[in-house]
Amino acid sequence: MSIIGLSRGTLVAAALLAAGCASLPAQHKPRPPPVALEHEPNPELVSPFAAAQAAHPSLSGYHLYSVGVDGLLLRLELISRAQRSLDLQYYIFHGDESGRLLTEALLAAAQRGVRVRLIVDDGESQPGDEQLLALAGDPHVRIRFYNPFRYRGHNRLVRGLEFLLGKRRLDHRMHNKLFVVDGEAALIGGRNIGDQYFQVEPDSQFADDDVFVTGPMVQRLSGAFETYWQSEYAIPAEYLAPPRQRDAAAAAQLAARHTEPVKTTHADPAFARKLAAGEPLAALLAGTSGIDWAAGQLAVDDPDKWHVAEGQRAGSFMFDDVARAIRAAQHEVLMITPYLIPSRDELALLEERAAPERRLRVLTTSMEATNDPLAQAGYMHYRTSLLKAGVQIYELRARPQSVRGSGESARLTRLGNFSLHAKLLVFDRTSAFVGSMNFDARSHRLNTEIGVIVQSAPLAAQIAQRFDALTSPKNAYLVSLESPDPAHDAPRLVWTGEENGEPVRFTREPARSAWQRFEVHALTLLPLDPEL
Repeated sequence: MSIIGLSRGTLVAAALLAAGCASLPAQHKPRPPPVALEHEPNPELVSPFAAAQAAHPSLSGYHLYSVGVDGLLLRLELISRAQRSLDLQYYIFHGDESGRLLTEALLAAAQRGVRVRLIVDDGESQPGDEQLLALAGDPHVRIRFYNPFRYRGHNRLVRGLEFLLGKRRLDHRMHNKLFVVDGEAALIGGRNIGDQYFQVEPDSQFADDDVFVTGPMVQRLSGAFETYWQSEYAIPAEYLAPPRQRDAAAAAQLAARHTEPVKTTHADPAFARKLAAGEPLAALLAGTSGIDWAAGQLAVDDPDKWHVAEGQRAGSFMFDDVARAIRAAQHEVLMITPYLIPSRDELALLEERAAPERRLRVLTTSMEATNDPLAQAGYMHYRTSLLKAGVQIYELRARPQSVRGSGESARLTRLGNFSLHAKLLVFDRTSAFVGSMNFDARSHRLNTEIGVIVQSAPLAAQIAQRFDALTSPKNAYLVSLESPDPAHDAPRLVWTGEENGEPVRFTREPARSAWQRFEVHALTLLPLDPEL
């Protein structure tokens, strides 16, 4: 397309969008919500934990899942056991194989009378994700989009223009990840819905985690979902998607059901075997996978977070809870975060905790493994000052040499890219945070987030073991400062690790290519850190 054509399209889009894109789309009177079927507590989800719950009446049960395909299987198996309700809240719900598998499972649940509610963010949708709208035709399903764009297509120019015109509103996204079944079991962690997050995509996979939750914490998580569901920022899909788009998605879904089920061509061979055996849920319900009973704290942002952060209204602000837990640590903090672009408050917090009597170790993403060059450029602004303050930094490599603790599928190709998406913290190995919050300015101020802080030494030990596996020299670079001649030379960055059993050392940042290195370094010149 010519520059003239682009300019003309931009002007037309501007005329269409400028009038109202700074405010939320108008909310009309919603249709009456589906009536939830009355059920006794779901015995499949309650009975296996009844004795342990009676012995720990004020505590909740937690179990960590770090293997990606287990996250997909757990969701499919929990959906199949739902009797009353399914509440899902996600930043991304892709229309790839795993997304379509879950959509099919949700539709089957709705058709047997289960109330299904989904809140999906609208910031990073891509072509094919509208397959989710096929669910909207079922009377037991409701879908709401958080803080949506008015433009419903995938033209990046038009979408980018709307963002620029409505940046004050559209810059704020819902980054939460939550899955609640019958109000009696939940999954919380960092995973979005998509093949990369479940580690079934052979060319690109993310290390990520889910925690299964049972007990009183589930009611608190359900309450958090309800707060978002009732928020003015959660707009019903029927007010956004054109009827023809919903009808087309429903017709495609119906045609697919009458031909053959969604193929799992990308799934690891373990997927079919585990699914046939009902694993990993079967082991959890049978008591062979240990549940840790512990006190926990829900940390969640208000749906109107930016007004809370600006002091314009009262509400929950989860970073305060996480910061208190970091400050309370006396000996050690372990952090796993894909993006490390601290705000001023976060930078001060990290530098304060990296005192000689305390050890602060962080695993983040290397340049060669990053899927977000802008975020990598932002991180590079802070790396040297963090190292000087005493923070130990590890960077996950694009092709780890050991799958132990990574969750990586055996199908990850030799040329595939492995990256980091988990958001985990360990405090003195006695408690841990699991949730959706990255350690960056966007998670701090712009995006809403959710997580749990669990007072559990066993869970903390599991996450510490995962940290140790991912930061081994085979899987991550240790980044340090070196001064060849301290009297004359400024410190330089050094990356050390292990390759084929031999130590390796780099004084030039490892990258996939010279172009990637040039691109990221060029992006460091842009003043975008508060947006990252």
